[in-house]
Amino acid sequence: MALVQKRTTLQIWGDVIFAIFLREIKSKFSDKLGIAWSVVSPVAFIMILSVMRGRFDGGETHTIPTFFFMSYAMLLVIFFMSLIPNVAGAIKKSKPLFAFRQVQPISAVIAIAGFELLIKAFVYLVIFIICYLISLNIQIADPIKVIMILLQVWLFSTSIGLILSIMACYVPEVQKLLGLAMRPMFFISGVFFSLQDIPQEYWHYLTWNPLLHAVELTRYAAYPSYGDAGVSELYLNIFTLCSVFLALACYHISWKQAISR
Repeated sequence: MALVQKRTTLQIWGDVIFAIFLREIKSKFSDKLGIAWSVVSPVAFIMILSVMRGRFDGGETHTIPTFFFMSYAMLLVIFFMSLIPNVAGAIKKSKPLFAFRQVQPISAVIAIAGFELLIKAFVYLVIFIICYLISLNIQIADPIKVIMILLQVWLFSTSIGLILSIMACYVPEVQKLLGLAMRPMFFISGVFFSLQDIPQEYWHYLTWNPLLHAVELTRYAAYPSYGDAGVSELYLNIFTLCSVFLALACYHISWKQAISR
């Protein structure tokens, strides 16, 4: 007589997330260039922008090598801009799976967000390996803080994406408006500039943006000589906690109604 092995709710939840995670890998990397392109694209973009900025700064920007000045910003901003739309489409993309009672929307959100985090961590690793091979001087004074900031960006980006994903179930046009709303973030999040390039009386027009705080604090964590003027780790922490709380509250209240629409 065959034995039926009972699984706990946590085990079932983990298996569901892992299955959706594998589906994302297959869909994203179905072609031969899939994995390579996810690395080559940001690296090439960083190289081009570093050359452009380096012509003005002579290869060093506010005590940081221009390549790393651009790298820390580009990777965080690209991560933010790719994660939010992907998470925002997670519920609609996985809607057929919700016919199975074991599959809940939060599982799809966690799987897609985790996949994006893994890809960006891999891109970071490849960039550092390339820098080591070409003998670029790599300096990260506080690597733990750099990792923590990356995780904070992941958390608040996933939270915003979850809220938008629920909204998209009620208002499908959210997905279209999201593309327009995301474009300015690339220009106001410190990719091309530092707060030190801007007169202090104008800082308040930019420092509402938590992503700018994350970018500047990452540069400061890697190169303490860069300074952290105008940005606040406390602001980033509070924004992250509030966004996570708001996203989970919205999900708890409305996920059943959202998937039934």
